[in-house]
Amino acid sequence: MLSKTFQTTETEPRLYSLWETEGRFAADPHSPGTPYTIMIPPPNVTGTLHMGHALTMTLQDTLIRWRRMQGRDTLWQPGTDHAGIATQLVVERKLATEGTTRQQLGRSTFLERVWEWKAESGNGITRQLRRLGSSLDWSRERFTMDEGLSRAVREVFVTLFREKLIYRDRRLVNWDPHFRTAISDLEVENKEARGHLWHIRYPVADTQDQFITVATTRPETMLGDTAVAVHPDDERYTALIGKSVILPLTGRRIPIVADTYSDPEKGTGAVKITPAHDFNDFEVGKRHNLPMISVLDEGAAITLAEITDDLHNVEAVADPAFTRTLEGRSREDARKAIVAELDRLGFLVEVEAHTNQVPHAERGGAIVEPRLTTQWYCDAATLAGPAIAAVEKGDVAFVPKQWENTFFAWMRDIQPWCISRQLWWGHQIPAWYGPDGTVFVAFDDAEAQAQATAHYGETTELTRDEDVLDTWFSSALWPFSTLGWPDKTPELDRYYPTDVLVTGFDIIFFWVARMMMMGLHFMKDVPFRTVFIHGLVRDERGQKMSKSKGNGIDPLDLLDQYGADASRFTICALTGVGRDLKFGPKRVEDHRAFVTKLWNASRFCEMNEVKPVADFDPSKAENPLSRWIIHETATAVTEATGALEAFRFDEYAGACYRFVWNRFCDWYLELSKPIFSGEDAKAAAELRAVTAWVLDTILRLLQPVMPFVTDTLWHEFGFGPEGGLMTAAWPEPVSVPGAEEAVAEIDWLTRFISEIRTVRAEMNVPPSRLAPVLLKDAAPTTVERATRWAETIGRMARVSNIEALTGDVPHGSAQTVVDEATLVLPLADLIDLNAERARLAKELDKAEAEIAKTAKKLGNPDFIARGKPEVVEETRERLTTQTGERDRLKAALARLG
Repeated sequence: MLSKTFQTTETEPRLYSLWETEGRFAADPHSPGTPYTIMIPPPNVTGTLHMGHALTMTLQDTLIRWRRMQGRDTLWQPGTDHAGIATQLVVERKLATEGTTRQQLGRSTFLERVWEWKAESGNGITRQLRRLGSSLDWSRERFTMDEGLSRAVREVFVTLFREKLIYRDRRLVNWDPHFRTAISDLEVENKEARGHLWHIRYPVADTQDQFITVATTRPETMLGDTAVAVHPDDERYTALIGKSVILPLTGRRIPIVADTYSDPEKGTGAVKITPAHDFNDFEVGKRHNLPMISVLDEGAAITLAEITDDLHNVEAVADPAFTRTLEGRSREDARKAIVAELDRLGFLVEVEAHTNQVPHAERGGAIVEPRLTTQWYCDAATLAGPAIAAVEKGDVAFVPKQWENTFFAWMRDIQPWCISRQLWWGHQIPAWYGPDGTVFVAFDDAEAQAQATAHYGETTELTRDEDVLDTWFSSALWPFSTLGWPDKTPELDRYYPTDVLVTGFDIIFFWVARMMMMGLHFMKDVPFRTVFIHGLVRDERGQKMSKSKGNGIDPLDLLDQYGADASRFTICALTGVGRDLKFGPKRVEDHRAFVTKLWNASRFCEMNEVKPVADFDPSKAENPLSRWIIHETATAVTEATGALEAFRFDEYAGACYRFVWNRFCDWYLELSKPIFSGEDAKAAAELRAVTAWVLDTILRLLQPVMPFVTDTLWHEFGFGPEGGLMTAAWPEPVSVPGAEEAVAEIDWLTRFISEIRTVRAEMNVPPSRLAPVLLKDAAPTTVERATRWAETIGRMARVSNIEALTGDVPHGSAQTVVDEATLVLPLADLIDLNAERARLAKELDKAEAEIAKTAKKLGNPDFIARGKPEVVEETRERLTTQTGERDRLKAALARLG
């Protein structure tokens, strides 16, 4: 006997353990089924489950479970990313509590400590994924630093180097001065900050009292200025192009160049160019062959190493004694000192308040510096060509399709990919240096030594490159390195290319594109056929979740409070193609009610002796109610399957919800009650068999998104062994003779009852008062149907009797229409009609006033232009709701005449 409620905290861990122990998630390379593969976006080994994880993992698991039931040989490849900078940060913080540092430990001992931490604490995220119900093939779990994947990384690096697609270059990078390493754009978080814009006069060389004024937010970098740029069409400066200015504080002569980067409409129209400390300036510097002078060291402190000569040969505007005092000072301290000195010398024209976006390192929070360093680069432009062509040819499809445009925009403007990081934790670059700086790239130390011996003619001591590779480098190989490449394994042959990648738009460039580049280069085929791009999880008002706003949601709290099934179903129900999710605990609570509804409906079935009937053939059902529910079941199966095929997760959830709650529970089971308890044993037996068949289909339909409650019910009803639902067959739609007539009749009955219920609710008729129903202008078939279903209508719509209207409509009646018939409900003896008219009129006036207020707000151009998009959208939705309520009230008043 089913318990009164579904116990999620007891059932979920036990059932998941059973699934995993019995190998229910495992792929089977020897299976006759067609492979279906999804690669998990490997979460950071340092990570904990957040709403982004919950979203993407739920969607992937829904697809995998669905395809598994269709008989596909499913591989959902699990694994975690070593997360170089994030993991190093965690372990360094741990060392700090012990009073030591990685530098004190040395590289080898530090790496031992990282591996120890990984063994003890690095699997938290995978345990949390299990709590979500993720049916990953854990027997194949990989880690981006395990030996197999490390070998793949070395193979790719050496191969690309030999093909001249990996090289060393001195370019500008995002630099984290805390970790003293280059970082990727994705690891940079721009934060709005209040600062200042300093207007500084630069004297024009060889003139008296002629200046160019530039405005800058970074006066401390002016020590590295190598030009002032003006727009070539800016008439204010045409005569100065080609001349020079004297750089205050250093006395260096720098040219005035013409470049379209300078905006005549912005500021003074003249900009200082510091190529070693600004990405835009770097490009200007390349165009004009300018020197690139670094004046900030790896810790973002002032260094004068590259401008020492300036201080020995300065012009009158410079004070070499002052400038030398800046050596080693922090950028913030130097900024204050430089501004004060410029003011003292008369070069500071104006200081204005200014708000701008300041880049911060996502890990550690340090302000990121653009820094000129020598790094390892990958020729991304060459590798991008085949990837662009693959999408153009349709070898890879983006869903929604508009993300292809974003992909093309990024890929066609792709820059060299900086792949080196100045960290200790990660894949150490397989490069060694001779005493003269000659580089030897090899698979291991022995091969590098052999190359060096051949080069120098004798055994020579080599130094290993200390840098490690960007974590995106190893993750770019994920679709094939996890399957055993570079070996030619059976898994690689069977499961590559994969079927679909489910991910967010923010890593289309960082991960999706790079997997495509590497897959096409080394596997000669795309890594996946479809890329499904989901939206962001926002709060219920549509605002981005953040710690500062305090509107974040911990999915683990949702799992604790509402269970995995309700949480997963909510995610699916809110995931539409091409839009973000408005998510909140209230929505999960609402969908927990759906889990409860299914459980209670199943208990009702159990109490009415519903059991599976061997060899039951639904196509032979005779009762109209049976034929109707079988047809509705087929419709639900078709809608759910079609929605999953199209990645319409919200439509899949909606089809299941409508069928289970509205069709099966609210109508079918209610209409079945008198048959279950009646004296017609044959009709009751058929209905029990049909009900069991429908319930079995429901559980199969919902298994991909609600695996725990469905498996529990499936086993309890004897449909199959515990844990076995996930490998049961996905339902197919069944056609039944006479379905059209049955659907017409039951559809009429449900509309008949619904209209009466609506009238009663609108007129506040107490449930205890039964109302008669008079049929006006009803066809004989309608009268016959009403008579045949009178007992059911009376019970479900609180109707005392049904008869044809022979005279005038009684005074004080409410009316509604079903097909050709008008349903007349005499209410004069049941309610105070005048009071109801007054109540409805008052509510209608209130609704009209609310509509006018909302419409006025939406009619304000300033509100539309300046309002937050989520607030504007919320206002539009409110207007739609208010309009619907007004129309309902009008209809209710009209019913009273």
